[in-house]
Order: sequence, then structure tokens, then C-alpha cells
Amino acid sequence: MTPARHAELAANLVVVRRTIADACDAAGRDPGEVTLVAVTKTFGEPDLRALAALGVTDLGENRANEFTRKAEAAADLDVTWHFVGQLQSNKARPVARYADVVHSVDRQSLVAALAKARAGAERPLRCLVQVALSDDASRAGGTVQRGGVVPDQVEQVADLVAEAEGLELAGVMAVAPLGTDPDRAFAELAGVAERIRAVYTDATWVSAGMSDDLESAIRHGATHVRVGRALLGTRAVAG
Repeated sequence: MTPARHAELAANLVVVRRTIADACDAAGRDPGEVTLVAVTKTFGEPDLRALAALGVTDLGENRANEFTRKAEAAADLDVTWHFVGQLQSNKARPVARYADVVHSVDRQSLVAALAKARAGAERPLRCLVQVALSDDASRAGGTVQRGGVVPDQVEQVADLVAEAEGLELAGVMAVAPLGTDPDRAFAELAGVAERIRAVYTDATWVSAGMSDDLESAIRHGATHVRVGRALLGTRAVAG
């Protein structure tokens, strides 16, 4: 880690935190209600350690192999590990070994695989049901290519998570469809989140918003924003 890179990360973090604070102020919310998840996809262990040293408490990855490699190498860090990408059921076990939170639960087979992998653990694995918002044109068979369950089926997956041993239903997650109005997308997600909370009062997390749309997500109740590029810069080739 060069001094220049450390300074770059520190400066970017100041900007991202200010953006979050300003968005919360505009929405009449307390910035303490919103958790920054630094998504370090393709960036190496030195960047993870620098972010942790700068006070970032939540780190996220969206590829299973990369996630497990980094989480194992940086297991000494006092951070919460988030898996935020699409997850194949056959890779649930290694992810469940290291993750504190999985944001992308969207089908029965994945719930079963995560529950089996987490059985007997001291702490339950927090799970968010990923919602496929209505403007996503790639829907097929109840799910979408980018992942997620259609809004009218979210309760079914939420019930499975809530009933599974070793898992804890934390809330919902979504990605705003490309080329659409994020306010409309996140308003839809807010409605889904409200329905889930009406049944599961502790499922209060709403994971929404990334570098380009976090202000909109916060305006509509996001509790967790997943930020990569604005914090770490242009994606590295490998990491």
C-alpha cells in the first residue's frame, strides 16, 4: 500500500460519507441509520486492510471464490463480511463459513444450502431476500438473470429463511434496473420491505443503492448502501 493509494482511499471515504450524510439530511434521517458496505470486488487485500484502518466496518464481495479467499486472508480484521452477489447453491458452504450477511437470497434451493452449511454455528447467518424490481425486463420463471425474486413471491422466500435453522431473516435487498428511474425502483422496494416488516418485525434491513444512486436509495429508506467505485475507484483487473 503506497502512501498515495492510502490517501486516495481516505479522500474517497470522506466524500462518500459526506454524500451519505447529505442524503440523510435531505431525507430527514439520522446518518447513523445507514451502514456503508465497501464492495471491494477485484481489489486486493491491502485495500481491504486500509479501509478497515480508516474505520470502515463492513466489507462486501460479490464473487464466491474471491470472497472466501479474501475473508480467509483477512480473518483478523474486526469487520462484518457481506456477500452481495449472486450465489450458486453449490458454493453456499464456503460463503456461509465466512459471511456474516448474505444479501442475495432468492430461491428455495439457496435457502436450504445456506441453512445446511450454517447448521450448528454459534451465530445465525443474516439473510436478505433479493427482490427483482418490476422494471427488470429479464424476468423469467419467477426470477431474473441478475437475480432476485419477483415482488409478489418475496413472502414465500422470506418465510423459508425465517423458518430455517441457522439463518436469520434481516430484510430485503435490490438493485435498481439499468436505465430506469431509481426513485421509482426504490419506492417499490420500500413497499416490499414494509410488507415483510409487517410480518417479521425484526427484518428491518433494506440493502439498496450503489455509487450512482445511493441518494435515491436513502430517500426511500435504505439502511445499507453498497459502494464500490466511488470508494475504491475504477475496478482493478485482478485482486
